[in-house]
Amino acid sequence: MIKIVNLHKTFIKDGNRIEVLKGLDLTVARGESLAILGVSGAGKSTFIHILGTLDRPTSGSVLFEDIDVFKWNEFQLAEFRNRKIGFVFQFHHLLPEFNSLENVMMPALIGGAAKQEARKRAEIVLNEVGLSDRMAHKPGELSGGEQQRVAVARALMMEPDVLLADEPTGNLDTETGGRIEDILINLNRDKGITLIVVTHNHKLAQRLSRSIGLRDGKIYSL
Repeated sequence: MIKIVNLHKTFIKDGNRIEVLKGLDLTVARGESLAILGVSGAGKSTFIHILGTLDRPTSGSVLFEDIDVFKWNEFQLAEFRNRKIGFVFQFHHLLPEFNSLENVMMPALIGGAAKQEARKRAEIVLNEVGLSDRMAHKPGELSGGEQQRVAVARALMMEPDVLLADEPTGNLDTETGGRIEDILINLNRDKGITLIVVTHNHKLAQRLSRSIGLRDGKIYSL
């Protein structure tokens, strides 16, 4: 489903050239669950941002179903991102002035859906993550785990083919993080969503179908 070929990413900082990703090659099958492990600064977040088309590589290719997405313009990339990829980050990035339902509706509204249609779909996905009784609550009225579950629901709003999670439990206690892990793993198993998770958590990685490591900008086998 996803094929990464000779992927490089370089930044220029204070006049110095910093090569963060150094010729990565990776294939991810449809419906697979993949953990990406590595220490801070290894390039994991940069890598997943490129996978999600939030950032462009310096060179190399990212192919989704044999289409090199970085040959598209920014409008095409934004449309692809909205319809095909769901994101869950360590910090939920919910809009504080909107309630749970409104936050979850947002991707569909941005994608041009009618408000009533977006509302109906948002109610379904919030129920799927166990928040049917918290739809009217704003982020500041929710616990950390509830906020992250709203973020998961938002990521599912457009029924994505791929769910990218960057340290999704890194800001949560062990019990709450375990609930988020269960939700993500069940989505992969029950809905066939391809799941790619950046994590420091080896116990979470062991629950996924495959793990790779990232060190000094290169992939290594675990």
